[in-house]
Amino acid sequence: MKQIIFSLFLVLGLSLQAQHYEMVPDKSVVNWTGEKVTGTHEGTVSLKSGWFELKNNKLAGGKVVIDMASIKNTDLTDAAYNAKLVGHLKSDDFFGVEKFPEATFEVISSDDLSKGSGIITGKLTIKGVTQAMSFKASYSVTPDGLKIFGRVDIDRTKFNVRYGSGSFFDNLGDKTIYDTFSLKLNLVSIKK
Repeated sequence: MKQIIFSLFLVLGLSLQAQHYEMVPDKSVVNWTGEKVTGTHEGTVSLKSGWFELKNNKLAGGKVVIDMASIKNTDLTDAAYNAKLVGHLKSDDFFGVEKFPEATFEVISSDDLSKGSGIITGKLTIKGVTQAMSFKASYSVTPDGLKIFGRVDIDRTKFNVRYGSGSFFDNLGDKTIYDTFSLKLNLVSIKK
């Protein structure tokens, strides 16, 4: 009987400990979409690193580091126009990649992951500007890993990315670029 009680306390104690997950950048995918009056552009951006702490079925911490120099466009087939767009996105007009080579998201908390979906809350930093944000995500937790899927809508003007914004410049007409862009996340991490 004492052995059974000891085993139960041991299992309970282990379940209350934080579990550490390391992101697998080459298996994780981040797609971006930006819209303007005359159309949409899409692409990808790579992750440098990341980790999550899972405790009591909730994210108790974590950090995702995005490699801003890896911005790619996937919808333009003309190589010259594609390179021009990517170069402009990396310039100081947009993300200033030379000065700010990384963007980060630091996890503060989340809803209970055992429900399969919920809200993740944290702090996003782009171009040295940090803003609190929350987004809805789906989760998959296995004995070996943690997967997070979600869509994040970001108001770029809150991060001092104002080029072509109708909120800050008049008479842009069909040159207007909408303030919000979105990231579609597929984050894969393994238990360490």
